[in-house]
Amino acid sequence: MSIDIEILNGDASWPMAEPLLSAVWPPEVKATLPWGQIPMAPADFRVLVEAEDQGLVCHVGMLRRRATLNGRPAHVGGISGVATRPDHRRQGLATIALNAALQTLKHEGSLGFALLFCEPHNFAFYSARGWHPFEGEILAEQPAGHGRFDALAPFVFDLVQKPRKGVIDLCGLPW
Repeated sequence: MSIDIEILNGDASWPMAEPLLSAVWPPEVKATLPWGQIPMAPADFRVLVEAEDQGLVCHVGMLRRRATLNGRPAHVGGISGVATRPDHRRQGLATIALNAALQTLKHEGSLGFALLFCEPHNFAFYSARGWHPFEGEILAEQPAGHGRFDALAPFVFDLVQKPRKGVIDLCGLPW
């Protein structure tokens, strides 16, 4: 299978990404998920993987955020919306897209670590790719105000910093 990988602006690429994300998480399914009704930050950039003659088959969103780690300023790279069409899973496409996203974030140079949120059934996938559970507290903005975010489990990828515990304040919406 021949694939093309593009990294595009988040807002401009939303019309390309939205059909895939809606196919992976249809509204009736998303409504039942623990994170389905939570406002999330949109991606700044997107890694889009297209398969020859099959269109978009995999997506990874990327964000950059000025946050805090234990009360000190931290530049965080966010990973969001990792999704692969069901008929293209287990072919390594999510790993390829995730690696492209991490390489892009590493080129940023000023980021301390990357952060993503996931459900328990994805823990082994991310752990096998060098991500580590963050066992501390995550704070984020939500409609009810600023507070603890625990709808999904946080995982970190070490760039310069290696946070495992403490408090990360996203200083905005989760992703």
